[in-house]
Amino acid sequence: MKDLNQKRLFIASCLALLVTAITFAIRARIEGVFTGDYGLTAEQVGRAFAPAFWGFAVAMFAGGYFIDIVKTRTVIWMAFGMHLVGIVLLLLAKDYTSLFISNVFIGLGNGSVEAACNPLVTTLFPDKKSKMLNRFHVWFPGGIVIGSLLAALVIDQLNLSWQVLVALLFIPLGIYGFLFLGQKIPETERVASGVSYKEMMRNVGAPVTITLAVVFMILAANVQSISHAITGSYYLPLLIIGVIAVLIIIEGKAVNKITLLFPFIFACMLLTASTELGTTQWINALLANKGVHPMIILAVVTGLMAVGRYFAGGLIHRLNPPGVLLGSAIFSVAGLLLLSVTNGAFMTVVSAAVFAVGVCYFWPTMIGSAAEYAPKTGALGMSILGGAGFVATSMVLPIMGESIETAGPQMTLRNMAVLPAILVLAFILLSFWVKNKKKA
Repeated sequence: MKDLNQKRLFIASCLALLVTAITFAIRARIEGVFTGDYGLTAEQVGRAFAPAFWGFAVAMFAGGYFIDIVKTRTVIWMAFGMHLVGIVLLLLAKDYTSLFISNVFIGLGNGSVEAACNPLVTTLFPDKKSKMLNRFHVWFPGGIVIGSLLAALVIDQLNLSWQVLVALLFIPLGIYGFLFLGQKIPETERVASGVSYKEMMRNVGAPVTITLAVVFMILAANVQSISHAITGSYYLPLLIIGVIAVLIIIEGKAVNKITLLFPFIFACMLLTASTELGTTQWINALLANKGVHPMIILAVVTGLMAVGRYFAGGLIHRLNPPGVLLGSAIFSVAGLLLLSVTNGAFMTVVSAAVFAVGVCYFWPTMIGSAAEYAPKTGALGMSILGGAGFVATSMVLPIMGESIETAGPQMTLRNMAVLPAILVLAFILLSFWVKNKKKA
């Protein structure tokens, strides 16, 4: 660690995540541009935005499997290149196809940032993993605050084109590229601690089944026939989930002979990410008639998330990660239900604040839980969780878009509350597991 510039590398990582976050705020604002000015339906916009999520997953999985072979430095510069190309293509987007392709590159860039920087942060701060991961992930909601306020200023106040808003991404992109330039970047913690690649794979529990499940989810998000077959049936989704669960148990217990803790965390990540990201990506449509600008609500939500994550260390120390996650799930249910019934600016902001408290700790604490309780999963474990979270969101987006058009925003919000309700039960189980492990 003596030869490393920890502060510079951490700041560079945060700015890379800032670029990722601003792209989320920009998508949340310009979905109305593509439905209004370019004639796309809400479902088409949801599908065109989906690559930003499954592309993220592809990059994260690839990074998790190969980061120790190609080195962290290479993945970082891949992120920079993909971001650059994606931003340029987004500036030129005018229809479904061009919007889709631009989001493929942006998604790959965003995923490469997480694939490289999550393990980089845990390597830089081995004794403060959860705390520093939360501080690193401050810049995701923090970036959405910045992006949403910029969107309101550039488009709504100054009446400039949405392309001007997108072009502002070149500023943090250039700065994080400069900060990483010429710096020594360390090996991942897994390599430094001497855990073999084979042992890392084994500790994931069911790497083959999990990877194939994510590939299927990507297909379901992008092939309309598969998507409609799943969403149009009551029993088929349950059957698919059941088959995957059985295969995970067989691979984890019979083949690898190891605890299924990581697959359990993986399943929870699908729901936490969909709750947080699915809602915030459709916030413009979900809260358009609440008496307050949706971008202001997005800024409130993500601003509270940023503050909460920055001071997460003390809370995690007192409650431990499962306790924090359980509280988050409860607040998320309450926030979504309140948003589905409230009207008027004041109560909408209050309800959004409750939702923000709920989703605040989901993402970094889920990744931190894997790093704390399944450390031998290494960079692969963190990448699988991040990738799975985004590919789950890519499935949810078009479903939410169709629901908004048919059932309306209020019913869509109410239905989304089912996801964190399931998580309440899941995190109670996780709390018992951690408690019993400490006793043992």
